[in-house]
Amino acid sequence: MERPPGADFNESVNTQGNETAPILVVGGTGKTGRRVVDRLRALGRPARPVSRGSEVPFVWEDESTWQAALEGARTAYVTYYPDLAFPGAKEAVGRFAAFAVERGVRRLVLLSGRGEEGAVASEEALKASGCDWTVVRADWFNQNFSEDFFLDPVRSGELALPAGDAVEPFVDADDIADVVVAALTDDRHIGETYELSGPRPLSFHDVARELSAATGRTITYTPVGADDYRAMLREAGAPEEFADLFTLITDGRNAGVVHGVREVLGREPRDFSQYVRETAATGIWDA
Repeated sequence: MERPPGADFNESVNTQGNETAPILVVGGTGKTGRRVVDRLRALGRPARPVSRGSEVPFVWEDESTWQAALEGARTAYVTYYPDLAFPGAKEAVGRFAAFAVERGVRRLVLLSGRGEEGAVASEEALKASGCDWTVVRADWFNQNFSEDFFLDPVRSGELALPAGDAVEPFVDADDIADVVVAALTDDRHIGETYELSGPRPLSFHDVARELSAATGRTITYTPVGADDYRAMLREAGAPEEFADLFTLITDGRNAGVVHGVREVLGREPRDFSQYVRETAATGIWDA
């Protein structure tokens, strides 16, 4: 859905006026969730961020926490951890969506993964609830290198990953948050699926070069085998299934650029180089 020339983010979010019902943000402390909360509050919209550690807790595996989180909400942003492609995600998302609709929630915006068959099953489970839905399918985040997954490897100076020479058009979490807020607050996005990427594909060799240039340090990328990476995940106490997600890069299914950011926001997505420069200036990657 192409936006008309000159249409901007602020225009789209103002079409519904001021609403008093809280907008639930599941995963409200995560990479996209906290950005969505900040943007909603800047617009004067009440946001209720929930997670395992929030004042009103939300735990995917504990359905007794869902009722309080949903109290009074009519709209929700849904993120699932660890990933929609993991076993059990489809069932959990489907139950939550049905539970939410039964309690008066009409609008559900789901963060999904581009090219993930398992994620599509979760999307369909959410739609089956009868909600007014929007699906936002995103490529891998720029912020994976500065918030969580790849932060420690960048600090140590080596990215050892099972990605070979494949490329990925990494997308910025700020762009995702802008698209999500538009979907939460503008009826024009009901029933739409948006695919989001950055403006250009990069290999992990490219990523290492850009990180090195921005930090003034030598950061290398070392391709490793999937079994070796699984062993690294086990040692770190992380789910081994994360290794399977690299298939989304290595088989080339997501190598091309898509244009969901421009469709929704009327502007181009943030480039990885800008992200790297601004993030390096914060000192987060200092050894």
